[in-house]
Amino acid sequence: MLHRVRFLLLTVSLLLAGVLMPAGPASAVIGGSVSTYGPWAVRMVIDGKPECTGTAITSQWIITASHCFFEQAQPVADSRISFRVGSLDERKGTTVRPVRGSRVGNPKADMMLIKVSPMKIRVARLATAGARPGQLVRQYGWGATCSGDENTCQSPVLKQSELRVLRSDDPRCDGYAVPGGTDFCAEKVSGIPAGGDSGGPVMTTGPRGTETLIGVFFGSDRESFAGAGEISQQLKWIHLHAKP
Repeated sequence: MLHRVRFLLLTVSLLLAGVLMPAGPASAVIGGSVSTYGPWAVRMVIDGKPECTGTAITSQWIITASHCFFEQAQPVADSRISFRVGSLDERKGTTVRPVRGSRVGNPKADMMLIKVSPMKIRVARLATAGARPGQLVRQYGWGATCSGDENTCQSPVLKQSELRVLRSDDPRCDGYAVPGGTDFCAEKVSGIPAGGDSGGPVMTTGPRGTETLIGVFFGSDRESFAGAGEISQQLKWIHLHAKP
């Protein structure tokens, strides 16, 4: 069920491949707010077109969603990929490129690590505790601001939505999380992530500099609920591959 829902929740990676998702409610991907902070957020670009969002976790390693690296089930070559870093406005960021052959997929979660040329930006701190039911979290991304063809309305500036974590056994989490799994789900408080936000940071809230990366966003229903891979469950994998 989880894989089926993730397939249906198509992101811009599939839109670029020529697959259109059905239009949702008019307010489905509208809302949230423009971010004034998010130095660790990076924009993933393929062939010069915006694709996904990611997070810098060291000066040379980015974490994002695995599905962002595939088009019609085929891997996207490193030579086609770049990242815009260092600015909340993706048009003003610095371009960095992957170190070829460096990507590492997670066998248990929709996460990918990829090494890039050195970045002079603030990196995200990793959460060591899991998401708690009722906890407020903040999702960041440059994704769609309209329903329908999400490739036509990608935001040039970083935006954010506020979400509240649900219990993994909540029936509304079907397709996003299961008890004992590696993901968590959350409900909309203000705004909802959509295509182009995939792989983006889900952060704990707090004063600037104290927030931690608690999740990697992978999909939503474009209206009320979203899912993310839980960082605390993947710390061993991250530390093994993403060397400072």
